[in-house]
Amino acid sequence: MTNKIEVNWKGQMLFESVAPEGSVMIDADKAVGGQGKGLRPKAMMLTSLAGCTAMDVISLLKKMRAEVDDFKISVEANLTDEHPKFYDKVKVTYHFFGSDFKKDKIEKAVNLSVERYCGVFEMFRQFSDISHEIIYIEQ
Repeated sequence: MTNKIEVNWKGQMLFESVAPEGSVMIDADKAVGGQGKGLRPKAMMLTSLAGCTAMDVISLLKKMRAEVDDFKISVEANLTDEHPKFYDKVKVTYHFFGSDFKKDKIEKAVNLSVERYCGVFEMFRQFSDISHEIIYIEQ
């Protein structure tokens, strides 16, 4: 399977990335000519990571009949100091909101995503020390 996107320059440091499924704006920091009208490329990488594993987890929880009231993922990453700068350490935190959690199924869903299904997680493993954590918030 081949994926294809196109990135079109919109002036200054603003670009639009277009894929068959939709588009997203990419912009640089104001210090280097950006206007704050889009995500920065490295932030998009973290967004891709969170989005990939989030979709896996929600899909798996639905199949396992272990749905939660709410769910979010936060990603924290350390950027190296030297060029080319890259994320050498990444932590993905899964936040589940609700009551009467089916923790065994939630943990299974997260682990299946992390270890088997999320291709972006696997890509990050190639260049970073990546870890994850699960947090339950009772409501």
